Amino acid sequence: MNKPILIGMTAIALTLGGCGRKVPPAEIAPVEQPPAADPNSTDPNSLEVVELPALQADLVAKAGSDTIYFGTDKYDLDEASRATLAAQARWLLSTPNVRASIEGHADERGTREYNQALGERRANATRDFLLSQGVPADRMTVTSWGKERPVATGSNEEAWAQNRRAVTVIIR
Repeated sequence: MNKPILIGMTAIALTLGGCGRKVPPAEIAPVEQPPAADPNSTDPNSLEVVELPALQADLVAKAGSDTIYFGTDKYDLDEASRATLAAQARWLLSTPNVRASIEGHADERGTREYNQALGERRANATRDFLLSQGVPADRMTVTSWGKERPVATGSNEEAWAQNRRAVTVIIR
């Protein structure tokens, strides 16, 4: 075949090949982006938490406890809880390179939904007190475990009292 004819046929093929139907932008499906992580998420399954056991032990040693307790169906802080949280706040302020996961818990009584909401109210009350003591909000997350992570088994007042709690867990 003649070289000028071959070049001409190639140019025509390239020109016609690019004339396919163009898809208007409205017909292109948008790419779904995963939702941004909420730093104050209350969904325990959304947390990627790395606990720091040595620092947790230091918090307990210096603040007296990492746990506060609540009455039945309550989320208000009593005097003992405020004293423990004030000591935790001092420790957190003296250790600025860590974060805390404030985890609310409930006893086994009540529905899963009720206990999830109650655990969240307990964790929020704890976080709010720590905020009032100067701990920055961006260093704390709130999680409710509801009745899913009991520390005491049994269906009696002694076990229930141990499970109605909020725990300050030191995380990275």
